[in-house]
Amino acid sequence: MAWSTRQLADLAGTTVKTIRYYHAIGILEEPARAVNGYKQYGTVHLVSLLRIKRLRELGLSAAEIQATADSDGDFFDTVRELDARLAASIERQQKVRDDLAELLTHRTGPDVPVGFESVAHSLTGADRAVISISALLFEEQGMRDLRDIADYHQDADAAFNELPADADAETVRSVATRLATVLRTIHETYPGTRDLPRPTTLRETEATHALIQALTDLYNPAQIDVLQQSYRLAQEGSTSEGAGG
Repeated sequence: MAWSTRQLADLAGTTVKTIRYYHAIGILEEPARAVNGYKQYGTVHLVSLLRIKRLRELGLSAAEIQATADSDGDFFDTVRELDARLAASIERQQKVRDDLAELLTHRTGPDVPVGFESVAHSLTGADRAVISISALLFEEQGMRDLRDIADYHQDADAAFNELPADADAETVRSVATRLATVLRTIHETYPGTRDLPRPTTLRETEATHALIQALTDLYNPAQIDVLQQSYRLAQEGSTSEGAGG
């Protein structure tokens, strides 16, 4: 019994166009033709087409099937490469699902950086923006450190966040002194926070400039003054403690 192209396509659950494409790239052998010129497919063509269909369902491209048709070694190398790609894809998708789970659990918006969902309630819009830009510069460990830092110094943050732009010098000094105490502890626990990472590429240099610009754009003059004073006080305190030791 012989089948027409349409009949073969129906049997295999594919299309006439697909069969013609497989003929064109050489992975499905052309059948003999009847006197009337129509193709006559047999069992060997059906089995070959089912094999191709299975490999396509496994994820091999038509080009990969064609390239490995004559060598079992090449075929299994291709399968191993495909398996590795799938494993990496699954890992990426699972990471996305984990991130989505955090968003759903803590009901946070899209402006909350990944990993900061559980502390989002304590972050101002400016904080979220600075952290997002920081992710362009800091490695994964650095971002984990920032997340831990954001989790435990909320009291000092409150005074800083509420500071008006026209705060007097005494108020600024008071907030800076409190924040400096927090900074010293942070610097001791996370030494990498003493200074910004030194940029080694053009992208990192631009990210550093963006982070510095963000501080100027997102915080008012009194808050900028507090940041500068508290950092200086924290550094002076660390230096004096080191000298005393």
